[in-house]
Amino acid sequence: MSLIAFDPSRRRWSLTTPRTSYVIGLTDDDVPACLHWGPRLTPEQAAALPGAVPFRASSFDESGVAEELLTEAGARFGAASLQIRFANGDTGVEWQHTGHEIEDGHLTILMRDRAHPLEVALHYRVRADSDVVERWTEIRSEEPVTLLRCDSAAWNLPPLPGYRLSHASGGWAAENSVRRVELPVGETVLTSRRGITSHQANPWVMVDSGEAGEEHGEVWSAALAWSGSWRLTLGRTPSGRTGWTGGFGHEGVSWQGTEWSTPVFAGLYSDGGFGGASRTWHRYVNEHVRPAAGELRPLLYNSWEAVGFDVGEESQKRMAALAARVGAEVFVMDDAWFGGRTSDRAGLGDWWPNPVRFPDGLTPLIEEVHRLGMKFGLWVEPEMVNPDSDLYREHPDWVVHMPGRPRTELRHQLLLDFSRPEVADWAHKWLHRLVSEHAIDFLKWDCNRTFTQADPGDLLVGHVRAVYSILDRLRADHPHLRVEACSGGGGRTDLGMMARTDQVWTSDNTDAADRLSIQHGFTQIYPAGAMAAWVTDSPNPITGRRVPLAFRFHVAMAGVLGLGGDLPNWSERELDEAAGLVALYKDIRPVVQYGELHRLREAVQYTLGERVVVLAFRRRAAFGAPGVPLRLSGLDPDARYRDEDTGAVHHGVLLTSRGLLPPFPNDDYASALIRLRKEQP
Repeated sequence: MSLIAFDPSRRRWSLTTPRTSYVIGLTDDDVPACLHWGPRLTPEQAAALPGAVPFRASSFDESGVAEELLTEAGARFGAASLQIRFANGDTGVEWQHTGHEIEDGHLTILMRDRAHPLEVALHYRVRADSDVVERWTEIRSEEPVTLLRCDSAAWNLPPLPGYRLSHASGGWAAENSVRRVELPVGETVLTSRRGITSHQANPWVMVDSGEAGEEHGEVWSAALAWSGSWRLTLGRTPSGRTGWTGGFGHEGVSWQGTEWSTPVFAGLYSDGGFGGASRTWHRYVNEHVRPAAGELRPLLYNSWEAVGFDVGEESQKRMAALAARVGAEVFVMDDAWFGGRTSDRAGLGDWWPNPVRFPDGLTPLIEEVHRLGMKFGLWVEPEMVNPDSDLYREHPDWVVHMPGRPRTELRHQLLLDFSRPEVADWAHKWLHRLVSEHAIDFLKWDCNRTFTQADPGDLLVGHVRAVYSILDRLRADHPHLRVEACSGGGGRTDLGMMARTDQVWTSDNTDAADRLSIQHGFTQIYPAGAMAAWVTDSPNPITGRRVPLAFRFHVAMAGVLGLGGDLPNWSERELDEAAGLVALYKDIRPVVQYGELHRLREAVQYTLGERVVVLAFRRRAAFGAPGVPLRLSGLDPDARYRDEDTGAVHHGVLLTSRGLLPPFPNDDYASALIRLRKEQP
């Protein structure tokens, strides 16, 4: 069966993935509409679908057609995906179909407006190994127009007995809290107006009927590949129609011009519950989004929480020696290595080694790190500038601001306007020179404030696209370079940034107990192999919580393990224990970073080939409370699984039906690592 088929007699297109189908048809007046998004259909079944026939119960109601991109023309009353103003004051688009193109899983449906020289291309892409459908929109006009809204796509659901919305919310150091609520009648808006993806929300949704669980039930989901301001609007009408539209920008946008192209808004249907949807997203991100997903992510040590702004060559060398002792593979020097940077009040923008702290430049430290057998990484924040810096004194006009108004400082810094080509070019040149003149293997790209006083249209979109361009050029010029995305933690976690970086700093909160919920939300869409997680000190620098070293390690082992503690103050026993746990992680690393993830009750399970890894957690030990066996998931019921540490043999069917008791120590914040291997019959 081909990935895309066109039925000219019915004027409909069928997109087929391994387990699902997406069918688009045209109404009699050429409106493109979704006819089916769900289980895979045969050509005969797709042909039997009812057509998109507009129906209005009264003159007060809207059409029941599930439009692929809702406009303002005619009697349409839902949230418009496309809001446009022509020179003569006309609004909306009256669709006229002009053709289509199909090539290698890529469908383009070509439309135009009946009254104005405006062309709209609706893009769809599917692949033979994924159930994800990618969608985006392109607009071309022969005459300048004003665009007030241009979403990537609208997604429509079939009638269901109920609708439940799942999404992420939170804040700085508290990202990715999963909310599951009944979708109310009316409009529900999820958005970021901050110029970044944001800590407060994330551009993905999952919707089910209210009956889905972690491993069962139908789930419809979508995620936007954009790292700036965004908006998703979900609508549920009193008559039962439900769907959402989404794209870059938020309210108040006004773009002037003749051409636009939106970011990808990808969607998928799964009948395997929230876990099945997540695993499909993980495979898609690893195979079609992340640039070097086939590599095992190395274990890095970052010196920030140990020294803060008190950076110096000798202290960093001592830190590097301890990092190598416990098994780190990359040493990353964080903030304050450059310019006059001794606090967060000065130095941003002056990207050369501080001559007092590094009198011979960075080379002696880099050579020592390499001698210890590690790669070298560096923290940068290219988009920002402190008013107390040589760059700002030379180019005060380069920052985003409103003339005549005070310039809004956050964290004592201002935002450079990367939508200006000369500013973006300056940033690319110094980054390219930095990497070229030093043996730098890894960059941590940070962004420590939101955008203010910024035009929500051209500036914000142009800035994000310039960030993308700089990253793309750096990676092309330096194929060995690997990059971690950071924005005060998880403020830039999205598919757009993941397409250009190798991992994401999940949160500035390294408290292991808090990280359990943060990581739970992260993995709803994004894979463990992109989820950077550090082991830091106890008590935790942010929360003050005291947690055992093993618990901290086991939580961080659930993603890309890293170290960020003040190693010189760790005892010999702690350093030895850390080295042993690092060695254990390196053994299970392929399973965690590449395996299928199942979220269990207070545990996560990873399966890759013959190996199964379970990381289990207990926050509180209650005297006399019975141990509840942990039921595993997705195992072969007829197989036997041997515990690699104890030698015990378990039947697959019993592991999933009765479970096993994790070998917790009798303490608060107890944890356990279980390694199983499927035995050949």
